[in-house]
Amino acid sequence: MASTKDYLDYILDLLKGIKGITYKKMMGEYILYKDGMIFGGIYDNRFLLKKNDLLSKEGMKEETPYPGAKQMLLVNSEDTDEIERLIYLCIL
Repeated sequence: MASTKDYLDYILDLLKGIKGITYKKMMGEYILYKDGMIFGGIYDNRFLLKKNDLLSKEGMKEETPYPGAKQMLLVNSEDTDEIERLIYLCIL
């Protein structure tokens, strides 16, 4: 199932306080960038971040964005207070 533009817009609205966020639509999903570097994406209307040592310590649920892909970390998009902090942990 492809992600919806409405969900992308919702996530982008949550990220509006972070400068340098862009996206690219790819095969029905959306890859998210911070200053030109991939930090995550939207897959099947799930907001996922690339794993790193700092985020792995956060105890977030791991999910596969699509078959054969590396595990990523699922962001609870309803926890809006945490999202900006998680993005910065992701891009450090």
